[in-house]
Amino acid sequence: MPETVSRGSSSRSSSAGTFATAAARAAVTGTAACGPVACGPAAPGSAARPHRFRGRIGVGLAGGFYPAPHRYQLYLSEGCQRSLRVSITLALLGLESSTATTVLTRPAETPDAFAALRRAYEATWHHYDGPLTAPALCDRWSGRVVSNHTPDILRDLADLSGLRDDEAAGLPVLRPPALAAEIDALRELLARDVTPTAQPHARAATLTLLDHQLATHSYVLGEELTAADVDLWVALTHLGTADALAAYPELDQYVRRLGRHPAFRGGVRTRR
Repeated sequence: MPETVSRGSSSRSSSAGTFATAAARAAVTGTAACGPVACGPAAPGSAARPHRFRGRIGVGLAGGFYPAPHRYQLYLSEGCQRSLRVSITLALLGLESSTATTVLTRPAETPDAFAALRRAYEATWHHYDGPLTAPALCDRWSGRVVSNHTPDILRDLADLSGLRDDEAAGLPVLRPPALAAEIDALRELLARDVTPTAQPHARAATLTLLDHQLATHSYVLGEELTAADVDLWVALTHLGTADALAAYPELDQYVRRLGRHPAFRGGVRTRR
């Protein structure tokens, strides 16, 4: 579909702070309907709450999780929005060949994958008996879970180039420091307002704001693709109905345009 609107010349959004302000207003006024939904299959029969692992790659000295190609294994869950965000990020950053990925479906369909993830959880937390959640980033060298906190996984993938086999040219900078706060604010706003269960007036207000933003910019924070576009595209494509964006022509065009990109079109795929 051809572009039909005039785009600004700046690579950074001219409305810096827009989404931070909207997210703060939603928190104060109570317009948000829900928070992020936990993804990932749970171990059958387990009623315990999952333990949150918050290790980081290349952050601090504890744990020794420094970046190295082929060191890490990602477990993703089929049909999970968080897993889709991780899968798209891997593809955009050229990490598919240097980071092993396994997609979990049902335990009966992928028993070996569940067993491997269970071993990683138990190696990290002695006698762990909680559910197995994905996305989960595991260290293949130690057999432990590094993190099952999706925002940290996405930040580490976006910030670190040492996971690639070589330095590829032309890859996007998904989390530029100047836009980090806006990326986080937009993610919070999407989790509150751009979901099938959000209050209709809150969802409409946020979609209108986003539609206006994309009337003058190629991407949601300016003229360069960032992690915010991954978050937004996944949220918009999971609103639940085919005509959810009928009243928002810029958003509809944006979803179609990004959907033609190989990284977005591929979805969650199994790579070993």
